[in-house]
Amino acid sequence: MAAPSYLLTNGPRDALVPFSSRLKEGRALAEDVWSIYNVANLPADCINLGQGYMNFLPPKWVTEAASKALLGVTENHYSHPKGRMRLRQALKSMYSPLFNRDLDVESEILVTSGANEGQYSVFTAFLEQGDEVIMFEPFFDQYLPSITFNGGTPVYVPLHPPKADVKKPTSNQWTIDLAELRAAITPRTKMIIVNTPHNPVGKVFSRQELEGIAALAEEFNLLVMSDEVYETLTFDGEEHVRIATLPGMWDRTVTVGSAGKQFAATGWRVGWLIGPASIIRPTLAATTRIVFCTNSPLQEAAAAGIEEAEKRGYYAQQRAEYTERRKILTDVFDALGLTYSLPLGSYFILVDIRKVQFPDDFPFPPSVLGRARDFRVAWFIATEIGVSSIPVSEFYCEEHASIGEAFIRFSFCKDHETLHRAAERLQQKLEKYIVQ
Repeated sequence: MAAPSYLLTNGPRDALVPFSSRLKEGRALAEDVWSIYNVANLPADCINLGQGYMNFLPPKWVTEAASKALLGVTENHYSHPKGRMRLRQALKSMYSPLFNRDLDVESEILVTSGANEGQYSVFTAFLEQGDEVIMFEPFFDQYLPSITFNGGTPVYVPLHPPKADVKKPTSNQWTIDLAELRAAITPRTKMIIVNTPHNPVGKVFSRQELEGIAALAEEFNLLVMSDEVYETLTFDGEEHVRIATLPGMWDRTVTVGSAGKQFAATGWRVGWLIGPASIIRPTLAATTRIVFCTNSPLQEAAAAGIEEAEKRGYYAQQRAEYTERRKILTDVFDALGLTYSLPLGSYFILVDIRKVQFPDDFPFPPSVLGRARDFRVAWFIATEIGVSSIPVSEFYCEEHASIGEAFIRFSFCKDHETLHRAAERLQQKLEKYIVQ
């Protein structure tokens, strides 16, 4: 029997079948910031303030609930694709007052395998080929491939940084221009993504800003995806406004939540969507085919966490602890004379690094040399100072990358000891490279 023709080729055999173009369009194959600033590429003793994961345990009463769930029979088997009833009931109890409506656990709440899978399922359920999705820059990098993998086209509207003469800016001084947003809307626009509190800026969108977005969504009949995974992490008395509660917006808004962010359990991959049946039903159809269901025991643990959180004063305590963590870093940036946007939400700080000067002959790797200046500054600080961060231009399209290259992002979702060690290194080693 003759050998198949593909075995007779004289060419290389490492790429016989071409991969999908959607991987390129979504930057999925590019050497991204997470690959470059990976612990394997940095000094062994580098303190990781780049990636936004915690280095401390969830509350003990939540992990105990997880351990207990692992001993149950039904908890170790498939859950309903909508989510386990205990978790949906807990979400109903928590969110019904927050949305000013009696949520239906059968048609208005959907448990997902992390917030990211929930968002992906919404795109799968609603995007047709060529539909446009507007997102504000800087954007959470998972949005881009999730849109393009589902045939969508991203459209970018930048947040405008605080004016240069503002000495003590806050994250809320990163502003949207509603005229720019209106100009970005075309007949192909299907959806707007709103992320509040915002990653990586830390901005908490004001009621006035959300009302402006809502008016445009109503005028042009757009779906709004409101990514609110940092909803319990707002500071200094800042109000978290839910766009779904504004007049007319419930019917066109899906709100995204996360147990990982609420309970310092990002590896659990338990998230949820809340919205009208007209959005949840098709999204359920999509998520059922993508993952079928979310892991059962950790749904039980998340439910236990939500049931207990308010009674234990957990969210208030969490905000107080994160405020202390934030101060450890802002104090050192103040001492160094570096401008930063004080975050009023989430657990990231954007630091202006235009004053940081590295030696002209510093040996940067090729992966960094080909990128914007913030990549080089972040690499220099990671390798020479021993504290890693994330360059913000990664979260922009090429056209607007010059806005982001003035900043790097530090995360403060770490224990106090780690943050103090990082602050000490920055204080002792970085000052000589700052031009005032």
